Amino acid sequence: MSRFLARVLIAALGLWLAASVVPGVSYAGWPDLLLAALLLGVVNAIVRPIVFLLTLPLTILTLGLFLLVVNAAMIGLVALLLPGFTVAGLVPGILAAIVTGLVSWVGQMALGDGRGD
Repeated sequence: MSRFLARVLIAALGLWLAASVVPGVSYAGWPDLLLAALLLGVVNAIVRPIVFLLTLPLTILTLGLFLLVVNAAMIGLVALLLPGFTVAGLVPGILAAIVTGLVSWVGQMALGDGRGD
């Protein structure tokens, strides 16, 4: 449970940083940011694998670069579902996906894989 909360906080930190540095990404307050991080985790667990499989030929054709669009779409879906979190278009969504992905990657490296050594 604590790893789950840590991952939600890391995602919230990534979304906060994206909102700070990417014009067109904003949030109304910290509760909305935490809810957006939680909702992004749910969307990434349920919707993203389906979208990934449907767009696999395009992802292969673009050598994986289309995954940035898929990640931006997941952040955009969260923005559609949560009124306190907004993304103003595709380019801010892609930039937010890059920032959030980098922060999540660094956070995952800090958390480790969760296995006891």
